[in-house]
Amino acid sequence: MHLEGPWLSTTGKKRGKVKFRNAAEAQRARELDASWKELLKQQGIEAEEKKRRRAMSAEPLNYTLSAPPGRGNTNHIPSQGQSTGVAALRPAPVYTGTKIKGIGTMHKSNAVPIFSDEEAVAISQMRR
Repeated sequence: MHLEGPWLSTTGKKRGKVKFRNAAEAQRARELDASWKELLKQQGIEAEEKKRRRAMSAEPLNYTLSAPPGRGNTNHIPSQGQSTGVAALRPAPVYTGTKIKGIGTMHKSNAVPIFSDEEAVAISQMRR
């Protein structure tokens, strides 16, 4: 996204306030706008009235939610609640073997398994 140009932006799409070079141009723009609204009034086409009539003539939206065809209501299936589960809890994993003698710490809290006494001595000599 950061490589695209400013034309792809989703911000700043609204037009800002119209600024004029001088008061004469501003006055001329106001007069043109007023004459345009007067012309629309003469023709019987007022924008706000037209929008209102269109909105009022549209049929209202219907928000009824229903199940798709083939799926019925499942009121006959009882809820089990939150206290019952669907499977037994798996036991926590615990090491029960005899190969690992312990866990040593190397650099910066790095846990390393120790399989023999020689490894324990080697790890202890590696510390800084």
